[in-house]
Amino acid sequence: MKKALLFLSLLSAPALAGEGKWTPQQVLQLDAAALKKQGLQLSPQKLWDPKRGTGLLAGTVNVGGCSGAFISEAGLVITNHHCAFSIIQEHSTPQRDLLTQGFLARTREEELPGKGARIQVPRAFTDVTKQMLEAVPAGADDLARQKALERKEKELVAECEKRPATRCKVARFEGGLQFTLLDSVELADVRLVYAPPRSVGEYGGEEDNWMWPRHTGDFSILRAYVAPDGSAAQFSAQNVPYKAEFFFPLAPEGVKPDDFVMVLGYPGITFRAMLADEMADRQSRYYPRVIDVYGELIRILEEQGEKDPAGKIAVASNLKSLHNRYKNAGGQLAGLKRGHLVEKQREAEAAVVAWASTRKEWAAALQARTELLALRDEDAKTFERNFLLDALRGATKGPGLAAMLVRMAQERVKPDLEREPEFMERELPRQKDRLEREQKNFFPPADKRVVLALVRRAQALGGGERIAAIDKAFGHTFSEKDASAKVDALYAGSKVMDLAERQKMAGESEAQLRARKDPLLELGFDLAAELVALDDLRDRREGSGVRLMPQWRRAVLAHAGKPVAPDANGTLRVTFAKVKGYAPRDGAFYLPQTTLAGVLEKNTGEEPFDAPSKVVAAAEARKYGPWLDPRLKDVPVNFLADADTTGGNSGSPTVNGKGQLVGVNFDRVWENVSNDFGYNPDVARNVNVDVRYVLWLLDQVEDADALLRELGVRKGAQAQERR
Repeated sequence: MKKALLFLSLLSAPALAGEGKWTPQQVLQLDAAALKKQGLQLSPQKLWDPKRGTGLLAGTVNVGGCSGAFISEAGLVITNHHCAFSIIQEHSTPQRDLLTQGFLARTREEELPGKGARIQVPRAFTDVTKQMLEAVPAGADDLARQKALERKEKELVAECEKRPATRCKVARFEGGLQFTLLDSVELADVRLVYAPPRSVGEYGGEEDNWMWPRHTGDFSILRAYVAPDGSAAQFSAQNVPYKAEFFFPLAPEGVKPDDFVMVLGYPGITFRAMLADEMADRQSRYYPRVIDVYGELIRILEEQGEKDPAGKIAVASNLKSLHNRYKNAGGQLAGLKRGHLVEKQREAEAAVVAWASTRKEWAAALQARTELLALRDEDAKTFERNFLLDALRGATKGPGLAAMLVRMAQERVKPDLEREPEFMERELPRQKDRLEREQKNFFPPADKRVVLALVRRAQALGGGERIAAIDKAFGHTFSEKDASAKVDALYAGSKVMDLAERQKMAGESEAQLRARKDPLLELGFDLAAELVALDDLRDRREGSGVRLMPQWRRAVLAHAGKPVAPDANGTLRVTFAKVKGYAPRDGAFYLPQTTLAGVLEKNTGEEPFDAPSKVVAAAEARKYGPWLDPRLKDVPVNFLADADTTGGNSGSPTVNGKGQLVGVNFDRVWENVSNDFGYNPDVARNVNVDVRYVLWLLDQVEDADALLRELGVRKGAQAQERR
């Protein structure tokens, strides 16, 4: 075991610009001289000091699956507009539509609480590989292996979380070659300070999403609060702003082409270690199905939302999420094909196989690959069924919440360490928050149409993939009229979508839920049984992966003989980059910066290019203030860099070589979406809001004097005070 860990560590010793999402544990092993030459003006210890838990990475926070950064000592956090969307939506009504109007708290008393919002501040990273692997009994099958690993993970997390306001998790790297315990402080009182109007935060809408040139102010500002004694606490009027030990000073001078930058954050998942055949499945099956199914659900929500102003607000968050996944799938599919990534992965894989075949010590790695491919073939047989089960769980409110209530009751009777992770005591506050939060997202006409669409697809499945819960509730053949009537009856006879009743159900036993004879709950029981079986299958596959994937990855890493950053897995990373444009196709080149002039050029006054009148007025009057870029002769809005980012990097701080904030990451370009499968330096570009656009909006448009002072920027002067 020690040999394997040392091997992985040594492979990661140097650092390369561009490709690579480097972990905090790797930071001190980076080539400091090379980074200094590229433009880093700090020592690696200033990025992360493991002994003290300090550095730039300590100011980089997790915001509910997005990234963010402290930007003031008094707990201000900057992230993306789309990451704060649920908080803005929560406080929006047809009469006071903050999504449309935007919001600015001119005093701390005006800041709006975000129900269920959490901010996690990194504290420590500990290697627990030995403890995890020693927990697996000798001779355990794959399901038992995964269950043993899950139990040990729960034990480690429980011990870690004995400290108040602590959130921990165990992350796997390289398929189980290494396990790390992540320890964070969790802040539960999070408030909205500023959100631009939606026509700034989403300027260009889905038409511009994943595209360049871009002119979007995708940022919001939050504040974290704690109890007066400094301890983390739920919302209270008596709470005080959290005192950030590290925060990013702003750099009002911004960036210019070829400047060195870093992007810090929590990238979600990438697939660069995936086998070529698995990658081919993504191209031929998974992404086409996402485009097909999500495209239909998007059309349903858009049609239903247009019929009712309240409904439009209710479906907004789900619609935004579906749109993002839909367009991401299109970009992934196009990029896989355009870049011939499957073919390249086959070539790379074949080279490893040929190399390992001549070395006896890698025979086990080759056998592991063979077994992994056999498991992939087996899973392909039920792909369509499993995809629809996931959609019924995640894309519906009625059936999805009903199944969740059933699972809560089933898991509650077990000892805490024997429960599925999402139903442990530590997760109950989040479950309760979701049960309440979903009320704001529920619009009955839309949800019923979504259920009907998924039922139609489920009843078209072949015999080996039928979903018993759907057959029981709707019959074995589909009739639009009959199925629609049955969906109406499910909702009409149910109290699952009544918030008060749903909150009662959350504490009831299986017997009490069954005694209600609630039609949605009855479907929920049947659906839950199918989901448990699916989750058990996936647990078995994870156990197989931990047994097999590390053997294969050792061979791949040994063959590479160069630095390899592990695939993204939702943990804290840093990537190094330069500000630069790119050529999207033959004969075209995109500059790396956009300006206010482009906002005006695109403005039509209609969605999605309906810039707010106050933004248009300030831009047309050339009220630039100190935020003018003398080279561009305008205020910069967005810029590109060649950072290695993915989903989860939304809201990531983009900082210069001094560690000062120059932008906020919010997207990738269309040609770079398939970056999840392989980094291409020619088109790997992430999209950032320029800090000068943030400051221009706060200064020249919003007149947010108090906020500017807190950010250390004196109104009317391009100055930065480092407190």
